[in-house]
Amino acid sequence: MLPNVSLVQNREYKNWLKDLKQKVLQTQLKAVVKVNTTLLQFYWELGEEIVLSQAQSSWGDGFLKQLSQDLMAEFPDMKEFSFSNIKYIRQWVVFYSQEKVISQQLVGQLTQIPWGHNIAIISKNQSHIKCVNPTYTR
Repeated sequence: MLPNVSLVQNREYKNWLKDLKQKVLQTQLKAVVKVNTTLLQFYWELGEEIVLSQAQSSWGDGFLKQLSQDLMAEFPDMKEFSFSNIKYIRQWVVFYSQEKVISQQLVGQLTQIPWGHNIAIISKNQSHIKCVNPTYTR
């Protein structure tokens, strides 16, 4: 039987607790990164579908605005479906698809970059984003 020592003052317990807290923080960070990656993979798929739909249909200029309104009505807590974000999602796919073959490996790398950084990249390169629809290799 162990002596009756306050765990708060026990060095071994304090070190173990410190390590445990670090593991919790690392696990939380890994979860956030995984959620971010999954969300960006969804953004890529959505952007591809938007570009392809615009190329294959005659839905007109109001398509993105209507899509945003419909998605926000269905998912009101998700700011990701704002009109400006939907436009950025489309621009992101167009930007990285111009005259390049997009592979799963490249998409995997792009989804490791936080969304805010992706927006900054495409915003600074706005003049390089063509208005035409890129050719895709899925």
